[in-house]
Amino acid sequence: MMAQNNDLNIQWYPGHMMKTRRMMEQELRLVDAVCEILDARIPISSRNPDIDAICGQKPRMVVLNRIDLADPALVERWADWFRKRGWAVLKTDCRSRKGVQGFVPVVQKLLADKLARYREKGQAGRPLKLMVVGIPNVGKSTFINQIAGRKGAKAENRPGVTRGKQWVTVSDSLLLLDTPGILWPKFDDPKVGLHLAYTGAVKDGVIDTLTLAARLMELLAARYPKALEDRYRMDIPADADGYALLERAGRKRGFLVSGGEVDLDRMANVLLEEYRSCKLGRFTLETPEEAENT
Repeated sequence: MMAQNNDLNIQWYPGHMMKTRRMMEQELRLVDAVCEILDARIPISSRNPDIDAICGQKPRMVVLNRIDLADPALVERWADWFRKRGWAVLKTDCRSRKGVQGFVPVVQKLLADKLARYREKGQAGRPLKLMVVGIPNVGKSTFINQIAGRKGAKAENRPGVTRGKQWVTVSDSLLLLDTPGILWPKFDDPKVGLHLAYTGAVKDGVIDTLTLAARLMELLAARYPKALEDRYRMDIPADADGYALLERAGRKRGFLVSGGEVDLDRMANVLLEEYRSCKLGRFTLETPEEAENT
């Protein structure tokens, strides 16, 4: 398998993301809890480590989104991992609305003590306020729209669409503060940048498509070899690197150019599209055990 290459580190921190961090720090005092939206396929890589520092001791909730694209067994293991750390957990697929209806009950359980204090003070109608955070392209705007039953917030399959804070009324008893997605200044582990690129959380082109597909092919060969074997009707030699596997799959697909060479660029694009559209299967690329070592 190919060795890690530090040249693949992604380093960027657009000005609007720095502005967002400052805004979040200022607005934190106004909210009762923080809800972080994660991609269930990459729960480590889709967590912004800055969020922990920003949120401090506020009650926390994590939404494992896109469970329709993730490995069901690992989704459950990740949910347990977060719960053991004292966080409330909700598992959702915003495209089908699966799990979305559980949001309000989970929030009420998370903030049960605060609700009890409100009742004791005769403030039973006082609304709870949650800040909703997440990196670009984890489905945050779609999630908020589903919760609020509206079509107001922009939701597009590209980073950096939501730019300003937005207060969203879910009901008389619940308000959400939608914040722009922010990444962090540097991905110290090259795997984080790769995982974000696989899922489209960073723009295509930040990493060369052929290199990206080769790395993804290696990862899937290590974790889900049968899926590759079934999809591309090929065996997977133990010593084959990602480029060799792309060539093997491309030859099986008939992606040949003059001279009988395999069109690797075409196969690379097909692999990324079939991974992202779940045609290859439901995969989770990270395990709770790996989180313990980060």
